[in-house]
This record gives sequence, structure tokens and C-alpha cells, in this order.
Amino acid sequence: MSTVRAKKHLGQHFLNDKGAAQKIVEALNPSLGFKHVLEVGPGMGVLSDFLLEKETYETWLIDVDEESIAYLAEKYPKLENRLIHGDFLTLDFAQHFGPKMAVIGNFPYNISSQILFKILDERQRVVQMTGMFQKEVAERCVAKPGSKEYGILSVFLQAYYDVQYLFTVKAGAFNPPPKVLSGVISMTRNNRETLDCDEKLFWRVVKASFNQRRKTLRNSLSAVVPKEKMSDNPLYELRAERLAVTDFETLTREISTVL
Repeated sequence: MSTVRAKKHLGQHFLNDKGAAQKIVEALNPSLGFKHVLEVGPGMGVLSDFLLEKETYETWLIDVDEESIAYLAEKYPKLENRLIHGDFLTLDFAQHFGPKMAVIGNFPYNISSQILFKILDERQRVVQMTGMFQKEVAERCVAKPGSKEYGILSVFLQAYYDVQYLFTVKAGAFNPPPKVLSGVISMTRNNRETLDCDEKLFWRVVKASFNQRRKTLRNSLSAVVPKEKMSDNPLYELRAERLAVTDFETLTREISTVL
């Protein structure tokens, strides 16, 4: 069986550390009730080997790389219709998966934020995500208020998921080696069906707050609500990076009453 050539334009760096691959797969928690696991960008199947040993869930693979799909079809003939040649970012989850699923992968670093926002879009279905990102992206996902890494991605993910940083993977574990360290995180859906505020407005408030993160919210949020309609809530005197998810919910509820 031939190998797959890593393609720079697809951001491919194939993991060849089986120990790290096994740890990523073992971080999945089937007791959350998912019956389907979708692996994104399987490459030559280093994660897939461990996933396909599991009988508590059904493993699906998706890759945009035609060469990788041909390789995986030969390697795993039993997969058949569970091997998707396509783009994860445009995939219709409802067409393939049940009401609960998990997503896993050594994700292409050049589209990592888009992958995370796609998972957020599918948050009612995706109960867990475990995967590898560039270390600085992984650190942004788990960052807490007050840190320079804390931003839009941190707030949105932590609004809906419990996010954990699991471990760091060095460049030598990949072929070809990336120029950065990698970090593995796990996200487990929290118990909140919806936020305690208007969710669309919440997204607008958070984005506006961090778009001018050096300003206080009284200034940065004037794009959402006129200053004269803002209350004397002391949260408005802080910068976005100081606010927890619940603080953003509080402001969103307030703002919704004056718009």
C-alpha cells in the first residue's frame, strides 16, 4: 500500500506517534451517549486505527484530500459509506449522524478556528470534541478571564462546553514536523440547553467587546447599544478580557431591555 503525501496547502502534518494517538482516542467518553464519532482529516489513519477498535460507537472518517480517501478506502474496506470525501466545514451532520455524536481529529491548523465554529454551530448534536490544534489555539480555547489568550473563541466555547487542555505534542511527532508545538484539548458539552439571554445578541456583544479589546466596554459596545442607554453597571468600565461568560450574559440581558 502506498503512502499519502502531506500537502502544505491543506495544512497536513501526519501524526506518527502512536502513543499520542491512543491518548487522544482514549479521551473520548462514550458514557456521554454518542453512537457516532467523526474523525476529521484522518490522513493515513493513525487515530483511525484506535477508533476502529472500539465497539461502543461507530467511526466515520471525512477528508477533503482525494489521495487520503483512496488510501483509507484500501486500508479499511469495511468502512464503505462511512468514509466521506468532502469538506467538514460544509458537511450536513443531520444527513449522517444521530442526535448525539463526537468529533475527533488532528485538525488542519490553517482552518482550526473555522472547525471550532462549525462545532459550535452543531453544538446541540456534538456532545464531545477531542483533538489536536496548534498549541496557541488550544491555549486560547481553555484561557480564563484576565489572561492575554482569553478572547472571542474562549468565551463562545466555554459558554457551551467544559474545555480541558490535555497534553502538548512536540513537532517531532509529525511528518512533516510543523514549526510550532501542538496541544490536545477535550470539550464536553455542558448541561445548559441555552444561554440565560438572547443568544444572537450575546454573540454580537462578545464580538463587539473583543473587536476593540483595549477599550472599556462602555466604548467598545457603543457599536451595539448607544452609550446613553447603558446603565451604570460597573461591568461597562472593564475591558472584555476581564469578563466571564456569565458577565457577558448579564450585559446581554441588560442590553436587550433597551434595544
